[in-house]
Amino acid sequence: MNQPSSRGHGADAEGRDKRLLKQGRRLFIKELAHQIAQMDDLLVIIASSPEAKDLQDMYRIVHMLKGSAPMFQFGRIGKIAEELVRVWEWTQSLHPSAALTADFTPLVNESVTHTSQYIRHLLMEHDVSVIELEVDEQKENGIVQTMGGKRRLLIIDDDDVLRTYLVRRLELDGYKVDEASDVPSAKLLLRQQAYDLITLDLMMYPQSGYELFDFLKEDPTLKWVPLIVLSGRDDLSDKVRCFHLGADDYVTKPFQYEELAARIYGIVKRTKNFEELAFRDPLTAVFNRRYFDHQIQLELERVQRYPSAISLAFIDIDNFKRINDRHGHHTGDLVLQGLAHLLQTRMRSTDLVFRFGGEEFVVVMPGTGAEAAAESLRALLGMAHLQPIVSDEGEDYWITFSAGVSAWHPDLSIDEWILKADQAMYRAKQDGKDRIYIEEETEAAPAGSEGSLRHRPKLLVVDDDKILRAIVVSGLQHLSLDIEEAADGEAAYERIREGGIDLCILDGIMPKMSGIELLERLNAEPPVSGTMCKVIMLSGRKKEESMDTLQKLGVHEYMTKPFSMVELEMNVKRLLG
Repeated sequence: MNQPSSRGHGADAEGRDKRLLKQGRRLFIKELAHQIAQMDDLLVIIASSPEAKDLQDMYRIVHMLKGSAPMFQFGRIGKIAEELVRVWEWTQSLHPSAALTADFTPLVNESVTHTSQYIRHLLMEHDVSVIELEVDEQKENGIVQTMGGKRRLLIIDDDDVLRTYLVRRLELDGYKVDEASDVPSAKLLLRQQAYDLITLDLMMYPQSGYELFDFLKEDPTLKWVPLIVLSGRDDLSDKVRCFHLGADDYVTKPFQYEELAARIYGIVKRTKNFEELAFRDPLTAVFNRRYFDHQIQLELERVQRYPSAISLAFIDIDNFKRINDRHGHHTGDLVLQGLAHLLQTRMRSTDLVFRFGGEEFVVVMPGTGAEAAAESLRALLGMAHLQPIVSDEGEDYWITFSAGVSAWHPDLSIDEWILKADQAMYRAKQDGKDRIYIEEETEAAPAGSEGSLRHRPKLLVVDDDKILRAIVVSGLQHLSLDIEEAADGEAAYERIREGGIDLCILDGIMPKMSGIELLERLNAEPPVSGTMCKVIMLSGRKKEESMDTLQKLGVHEYMTKPFSMVELEMNVKRLLG
């Protein structure tokens, strides 16, 4: 008779524990509602005619909450209960039958005031936890219902409890949500992110919400962002003033979450529909020139805040007039739709595709230099060689296209940037079509030939931690780089000595040879090519050497573990130019 394996027993036990925890969490939340009601009733009694027994009953309830909440993974509720235990700790020195003298009145009143605030916190935590449990159950049953569709909202409110509650509820509805507790931090976020809707509390300290209206109105990229005002004042003049200043809605506190959520959903959905109508080309469904004019400034502002490459490609279908003349405008429209579909499905999700008019398309590629952008388009042109762009009534239609690529730099205006890409595309047409040129490039081969590929920078990732190496390589492999790895200092030293490495991401502490020792040795015995690669040093320790010493050894950037992959990618792009 076969005996069940210990692994099977372990899986069964784990499954049982999860079921018990799930049941316990539901029962805890159900009981929490009764405990909050008990605390409310006790507060009324204590506020009017307190007795020692009532005070100790309050302590008993909050002490029980403090112990049980963390067991069922309700950490926030446990923290609130912990604060309530501190509020009522003084009652433990009283005898249950002791009469309370007037000396206790200030202490009782202070405890009642604090508890009223904490009960409000508990009620919000209860409501959110009920929704979280429902969402978890729906996910287990394969049901996913979200309103947000990953739209990004900004909640601006100095009430920490309400703000936190709204953030958590809206995230459960599928929104990405950022929060700010005052006007300066809200302005900072608005400069860093694009938002689909803002909720704004009017009565904040030290600056009121009114301070933000002028900031939003004066910025051409922000003045169209929908704004809902939340206010504790149900005053007609306030409402009228806010609507005149540009608010889209006004909600008076206290409000029901469901009402606010419905208003947010309606405004966001309506705005999305307007955007689709205003910013989409009706034939191809890609973005139009109007949206390009709107979006390109935002993209360049982002590049200036977080320095990285960005390239623009100007694409024109070869011999498009001949297609229209021979097969009619209906077929021409199908070809335009086919190329638009190819661009949308084969370019990265972060790339932006626009139709400028006629057979001209523009692609904006954030985080991409001119060479990498040209390679992407050559791959796309290669696909066009292998399959028809569209089939209609049994007939296949094939196309090629010519494109010009231009990388942006701060000295360029947007019009000059477009013109450079357009001029490169025009040269590609003159030199035979069916090819990709980079600005000021005198010659380039058609897609697929070896001459169409330029030098790709080589990156060497050196770390004895195999998992960390894998994370770094995975996080950077979308860049136009050839990436090599080394697991220790000696292997890295030999590879760098051979030459050809442009940038090295180097761990400071490794077996056989540390990062510092490797650099000292390379300074004594330079690479064969005579050119030392640039270096980003990673270390789990705080910087022990001065940056001046590290720079003399050839370190261009120093990052402490754990580090941000976004920051690492920015440094790699900056150092590789």
